[in-house]
Amino acid sequence: MWKNRHHSLFVLGLVTLMVLPSFAHAHSEAGAGGFSSGFMHPLSGLDHMAAMIAVGLWGACLGAPAVWLLPITFPVVMALGGALGIMGIPLPSVETGIALSAILLGLMVAFAARPPIWLAGMIVGFFAIFHGHAHGTELPTASNAYAYAAGFVISTGLLHLCGIGFGLLSRYPWGGIAIRTGGGAIAALGFCFLFSVL
Repeated sequence: MWKNRHHSLFVLGLVTLMVLPSFAHAHSEAGAGGFSSGFMHPLSGLDHMAAMIAVGLWGACLGAPAVWLLPITFPVVMALGGALGIMGIPLPSVETGIALSAILLGLMVAFAARPPIWLAGMIVGFFAIFHGHAHGTELPTASNAYAYAAGFVISTGLLHLCGIGFGLLSRYPWGGIAIRTGGGAIAALGFCFLFSVL
């Protein structure tokens, strides 16, 4: 039963990852502002996508309660960061923080790091502020801030789900290697992002 459930979640994550681009494209054509713009923003850059997938992936590797706590913590704190950005409250080194999030979260997965749950939550929450601020500062003119925020929070949640789905590969003999390789790839992307903003 558990094996079937894990397989179903993995397939759901894979399908979600494949459907996201077409879903976002359809919404972007429907209008440039509000929900569609918010939904598109996390998908508009590999830096956001890499870190958000890594959150779900790391949570799945850590198991309960991290598998649900980390993907809840990130969007909640990200929404607070988004509010700061929308209000025009400055936050230093936002792009650097986003790049570092991909590096650190990727390394956590690559090295199968298992810190205490409170520390994992603090790491995820800290980096979520930078992602949220980046989303908030790019609120399109005349767009509804609440709809925009709902869009990027939902999109982020779906990316977390993709990470969780891939994290369930750990149930298979070869899954651990695949997951750690994926974490290394995310960290490598993070280093590329970091070099581009320095």
